[in-house]
Amino acid sequence: MGTIHFVNENKDVIAATGSNLRIKAIENGIDIYKLYGKMMNCGGYGQCATCVVEIVEGIENLSDRTDFENRTLRKKPDNYRLACQVLVNGPVSVRTKP
Repeated sequence: MGTIHFVNENKDVIAATGSNLRIKAIENGIDIYKLYGKMMNCGGYGQCATCVVEIVEGIENLSDRTDFENRTLRKKPDNYRLACQVLVNGPVSVRTKP
């Protein structure tokens, strides 16, 4: 179990080990998409790259970056992740819409 703290929303969400970050955000009313992403997201299949989040703390408690993330986010800081590709394994703080 771990807690996901959404910084911008000042909301904590309890997540079972191995929970998907995007799914936990949506289940708890956290909006992770900017305008374009709201209209054009792929539904969590890791193909559109519209669910970018910034990991503020606890990056060591997440699954490793996928190959798609490495390609898509190559010009972004290492703490930027695609929420649909992230599995949470412990406490983490996340900033949405960086």
